[in-house]
Amino acid sequence: MSGLIRRYLVVCLRFLPFSLAFLRDRRRYVLFGPRRNISDGEHRRRAERIRDTMLELGPTFIKIGQVLSTRPDIVPPIYAEVFQTLQDEIPEDAGGDPKQIVANELGTELDPSALDPIAGGSLAYVYTARYREERIALKVRRPGLKPLIERDLRVVRGLIPLVGLFATERQQYSVRNAADDFEEIISNELDFDRERRIMDEIGANLAADDRVVIPDTYERLSSERVLAMEYLTGRKVTDEDAFDDLDVTPHEMATRILKVYLRMGLVDGVFHADPHPGNLAVTDDGRLLLFDFGMSECITATVQENIAGLYRALVRRDVDGMTDALIALDVLEPHVNRAKVGRVLELVIENLEGRAEITWRTIITELTTRLRAFPFRIPPDVMLLIRVGTVGEGVCRQLDPDFDFLAVVRSFLIEYGFLESELDAILEATWADVRQSFPALVRLPTRVDRTLSRLERGELTLRADPTVETGVGDRNLGYAVLAGSTLVTAAILAFHDRPYEIPVLLAAIAFLIVYLARRRTST
Repeated sequence: MSGLIRRYLVVCLRFLPFSLAFLRDRRRYVLFGPRRNISDGEHRRRAERIRDTMLELGPTFIKIGQVLSTRPDIVPPIYAEVFQTLQDEIPEDAGGDPKQIVANELGTELDPSALDPIAGGSLAYVYTARYREERIALKVRRPGLKPLIERDLRVVRGLIPLVGLFATERQQYSVRNAADDFEEIISNELDFDRERRIMDEIGANLAADDRVVIPDTYERLSSERVLAMEYLTGRKVTDEDAFDDLDVTPHEMATRILKVYLRMGLVDGVFHADPHPGNLAVTDDGRLLLFDFGMSECITATVQENIAGLYRALVRRDVDGMTDALIALDVLEPHVNRAKVGRVLELVIENLEGRAEITWRTIITELTTRLRAFPFRIPPDVMLLIRVGTVGEGVCRQLDPDFDFLAVVRSFLIEYGFLESELDAILEATWADVRQSFPALVRLPTRVDRTLSRLERGELTLRADPTVETGVGDRNLGYAVLAGSTLVTAAILAFHDRPYEIPVLLAAIAFLIVYLARRRTST
């Protein structure tokens, strides 16, 4: 228990200066005084100091910072942007010798002394080894890591109530769930057996796509602490020479990356959630190679449909549909004021339409910034989808600065039937209007029949006395109206491939001649 208390005090002392700074932002003298106006530059410098503190506090806080980088419901955009730069590198000898875990887990299957280190991170190290005349890769969890993370998560749980005291009302909804979210994501990353199963499932889902390669795994050599997989190499996709002597261009690879991730998330429901450049490579034969499936997620068909529904509603400017999707995704509380949310979402759409360039990051930033007026949170599965979008878009734009992220997303959604074409959307909207009007149309004949019966029996009196003398109108004006409407119709049909406008134009001329002739005879 003394170790837990000591760690709690260390964490509190490291974050105390930042807590005071945030309190002074609200009230200059902590307990009283006006708000302080802090520049974006000062906020960025403060965020960088917090990031460095997380690095010093170790793996748990590194992962928490990475999670917070995709939690706009908790941290402002500047802090989220800085936290995205958190790196996993930690000295290899930190926390003990990982080769001892290999010796304990694999026994005589492999010689731990023959392992060659190739990478290291906050949670694990990667080695290469020889196994039955094959070269394989071993991902090994850092020794003694799980107890340390469990201790730090208990510390975080103890800090959550204190953070809640300083959080605004809209943030408290997210803060109450933050510890559970951190624990779920970090626990999943620690379970290498889960990672192996996800790799196998994603590999099977993409097996028919010869443009993508997922390393095979070795179930016999894998466990909760060790993941054995096929050793594959490639060039980092953002390297300058990555596409030298290859038949694939950076733009084509960017499109491939985006479509692969969209398929994983919206079609297969199992996706790799960490598409930063270090986890993406291009092989010597031009295929996309994916690494490190620790940060992965499985989502239900319901969540997939709700995500697609949110995009459909955004494209169609359907505020009610957007509200329904956000509530269904647990981003907004069910009892939220829908009228106020609707007005905010209308502002989001207006602001996006006014921008020269619309990106995924722009949409997320605009949406979450506007929603700060309401209690909202980003559930872990939705958070990882957002991370895929923001990080993936960054990689695609590194490959091709002019890459149109949303155009590729739109074409994918149409291709897979998540989003109808413009004509289909118009027809669907028209059919919806017909369905809504159908009850009234069904009742109409009955009402007409009843009215005509009363008229026959002399029970209905029609009064058409004008309240103001208007004189006699033009009885032939209907032909002029017909001529004008058919002329407009002909103008519209002129843009069609077939010459439908010609007979319509002739009809307009005929109506005009009749109108002029009857007008002349009547005068």
